[in-house]
Amino acid sequence: MSRPLAGVRVLDLSRLLPGPVATLHLADLGADVVKIEDTGAGDYARTMGDGPDGTSRFFRAVNRNKRGLSLDLKQAAGREVLLRLAAGADILVESFRPGVMDRLGVGYAALAAVNPRLVYCAITGYGQDGPWALRAGHDLNYIAQAGVLEQTGTAGGPPAIPALQIGDLLGGAMSAVAAILAALHRARTSGEGGFVDVAMAESVLAHNLFPLFALQAGGGPPPRGSDLLTGGHANYGVYRTADDRYMAVGALEEKFWQLFCDAAGRPELKARYAESASPALRRELETLFAGRTQAEWTALFDGVDCCVTPVLTPAEALAHPQAQARRMTVAADGMTQYAPPFRISGWDFAVERAAPSPGEHAGEILAEAGYSPAEIDELRLSRIV
Repeated sequence: MSRPLAGVRVLDLSRLLPGPVATLHLADLGADVVKIEDTGAGDYARTMGDGPDGTSRFFRAVNRNKRGLSLDLKQAAGREVLLRLAAGADILVESFRPGVMDRLGVGYAALAAVNPRLVYCAITGYGQDGPWALRAGHDLNYIAQAGVLEQTGTAGGPPAIPALQIGDLLGGAMSAVAAILAALHRARTSGEGGFVDVAMAESVLAHNLFPLFALQAGGGPPPRGSDLLTGGHANYGVYRTADDRYMAVGALEEKFWQLFCDAAGRPELKARYAESASPALRRELETLFAGRTQAEWTALFDGVDCCVTPVLTPAEALAHPQAQARRMTVAADGMTQYAPPFRISGWDFAVERAAPSPGEHAGEILAEAGYSPAEIDELRLSRIV
C-alpha cells in the first residue's frame, strides 16, 4: 500500500514529547525520519520510566518507525555531518531554545544555504521572539500563559491540571505537523523551503475560542466551571453514579435533551430545557444519577442517541468495542502502542521498525550521505558519531 510521505526525509533533533510526537506522525505516514541525538545522554525520554531493556515505554512509543544517529554538534566535524545530511533532507525539526542552533553554526540560515528547499521547524514554548522567547517552560506553563488553565476546573475550586498535555500535543505536535506539511507542499511546488516557528503557548491560545468570543461580547468569560461547556449547565456535565463512577452528559441540543429525559424516566424535565443553567436542575440530575451504577446507566443509554456516555478508565477505553473496531492499538516492540488517529484510503499503517538504540543506523545513514567506510570509521573513532 502507498505510504503518503514515502520519499520524504526528516532530520529530527527534538527531544522528550512535542517534537518526537510530531515526527512520529510523519514517520508513521511513511517519511524516513532520522532521529539525531547527542553522543552523551541523548534524548532524556529514554530513561523516563521503566521499559524493556532499560529503555522507557515512553521513548519506544514515540520514536518507532525512525532510524537513529548519534552526533556531536559541538565539534566542527559533527556540524559538517549535519550540513551534509541537511543537503539531502526535506524537513528538519528541533526543539532547542531560540538561538541555540545558530550559535552552533547550524541554524536555519546555514542549512538553507546548502538546501533552499529545506523546511526547518523550530518548536519552542513561546516562539522565536518576544519578551518570553527564552523562558523555560512545560505544558502546565503554556496552558497557564494561554488562559486555558484559569478556566479549567470545577466551580469554586482551584484550576485543575488536565491529564492530557494540551500544549505539548495540540501545540508542539499537531500544530507543528500541520505547518510542516503546508511548508513542504510549498517547497515541492515552488522550490522555496522556509522557517516554521511553532510556539506551544500560542497554539493553545489560538484554539481557546469561546473565552475570546465572550471577551468581545462584553464582560469576559464566566467564572471557572460555570460556562456552558465547562460544567455550568445541567445538560453538559459529569455526574457521580451509585458506585462512585461517573457519566458524561452532553445533551446540549434540545432534541438530545428530550431523548435523555425520556430514557432517564423523567419526561417532565423536557419542559425545563431553557433552565439548563439552573443549579436546581443540576441538583436534580445529581440525585437522579446517584440512584444507579455506571453499568446500569451505560446499559440504559446504550441504545439512546442522546450524547450520554460512561467516563471510562484508560484501560476501559483501550478495551472499548469502538477502539477495538477501529484498531486503535497495535502490539509492537514488546508493548501496546497507539495506532495513528487518522485513516487515509490506500494506506495501511504498520510499525515497520522499533525505536532505535543510540546511533543504531549511523553507518547506513552516513553512507547514504556519501561518506566512505573509512570516513565513517574515522567519525566513530573521533566520537563524532
